Amino acid sequence: MTYQSKIIEAGKTIGTEPNWNGIEAESVARMRHQNRFRTGLDIARYTARIMRQDMAAYDLDPANYTQSLGCWHGFIGQQKMISIKKHFGTTKGRYLYLSGWMVAALRSEFGPLPDQSMHEKTSVPALIEELYTFLRQADARELGMMFRDLDKAREAGDEVEAKRLEHAIDNHETHVVPIVADIDAGFGNAEATYLLAKKFIEAGACCIQIENQVSDEKQCGHQDGKVTVPHEDFIAKIRAVRYAFMELGVDEGLIVARTDSLGAGLTKQIAYTREAGDIGDQYNAFLDCDEVDAGNVGHGDVLISRDGKLMKPKRLPSNLFQFRSGTGEDRCVLDCIHALRNGADLLWIETEKPHIGQIGGMVSRIREVIPNAKLVYNNSPSFNWTLNFRQQVFDTWAGEGRDMSQYDRARLMSMDYDGTELAAEADERIRTFQKDAAREAGIFHHLITLPTYHTAALSTDNLAREYFGEAGMLGYVKGVQRQEIRQGIACVKHQNMAGSDIGDDHKEYFAKEAALKAGGAHNTMNQFAA
Repeated sequence: MTYQSKIIEAGKTIGTEPNWNGIEAESVARMRHQNRFRTGLDIARYTARIMRQDMAAYDLDPANYTQSLGCWHGFIGQQKMISIKKHFGTTKGRYLYLSGWMVAALRSEFGPLPDQSMHEKTSVPALIEELYTFLRQADARELGMMFRDLDKAREAGDEVEAKRLEHAIDNHETHVVPIVADIDAGFGNAEATYLLAKKFIEAGACCIQIENQVSDEKQCGHQDGKVTVPHEDFIAKIRAVRYAFMELGVDEGLIVARTDSLGAGLTKQIAYTREAGDIGDQYNAFLDCDEVDAGNVGHGDVLISRDGKLMKPKRLPSNLFQFRSGTGEDRCVLDCIHALRNGADLLWIETEKPHIGQIGGMVSRIREVIPNAKLVYNNSPSFNWTLNFRQQVFDTWAGEGRDMSQYDRARLMSMDYDGTELAAEADERIRTFQKDAAREAGIFHHLITLPTYHTAALSTDNLAREYFGEAGMLGYVKGVQRQEIRQGIACVKHQNMAGSDIGDDHKEYFAKEAALKAGGAHNTMNQFAA
């Protein structure tokens, strides 16, 4: 509905109520326009359609890949979207990522925790709701400023400007964007996964990422000791998430199936198999086994039959079973194909380095079976991007026969190499990594899991060094406030950002000329009007 049609609709309702004195149709229309999404399910349905459209656009042209940054607070997510709209004019193709790592490290009542699913699982849907609360407030703030400009144009008798503003209001682009939300390994069995997924969706999540690790042994994707589960166990959880979406009427909801098999050398259980070649048998085929006969079976040994032979899987004192070394990529490919055949929409392959050739090689094998397979990829801060790409360039050039005597491969992170041709080539490859990987490795969505964790630490360190040092207050003014003013950062008017002007508008709606408003002549935020 247009702004004017909302005014007309509200006016009709008010006109039927003779005792609603002082309720103005345009004020109601403004409040409705500022509150486009009434529930989390409204958001989930809206954002799911956006992701589906973006996936279709990517299938037509890999240049249409999407991006996101991880958030640990609603304010962070809000500021990202405000910045994106400021710099690029649209939020199209830009999402938010909700990282379980950051929830564990920054949002748990236990204090900082490692990424091992020990944090309160309800803190994740709570963060989804918080993010969307802040994004909706960004809409209300931006529209509120447009309404104020509209009033000024009318007061000045500028009908052209008033019409322009009404058109802009009608075509306002929301800050509400899809969130890819991390449910870890489901925090329990399939029923627990289903119940938690419903909380995610009710909070607004249209896309849920789930991994094939065991819930009680879950590790961060870039740490050692990862343990996977048989495919049927993982598929049960994928089905649980799909049922949650469909129960709540978000039929276009998306599931990202993440495989940690590349770095996981262990499984907690041997898969159940009905016949040779079924998915359980394929999973078990990767187990590291020794051939035995009935005469040398030890006490408590677990045995399986493979190709008519009796085999003993290698079992550790932890009661975990070991996979054969070098099978990680094959297991990843099998995981991905089976997940896409059983309800997943997107894939996530957790890798140990950002290497397009490695990722693309696995995706090519997957696409031989499922041609439109697409990835979500973690551009992780756990990778040393500078070192990895300098080493990749070194290896490429060495393979081409170039003289590499001026470089020490083990020291390529050193500042001594910053001005070299090798460093420049590595930086260029980092710059184009997302575009190149979208084209060559099937990556639809690029994300950075923990960017604001690191930017918060870096900016705080810089401020502390200046403010508590010789610079004193100049450390804040020069390094923060002056930059906010010069760069047009909305938060320099922090009262406005926190909703003070929205509150003043409401006071005027409610109390009219009796309203006691905060935004008067003595409000120090007026110092930033220029």
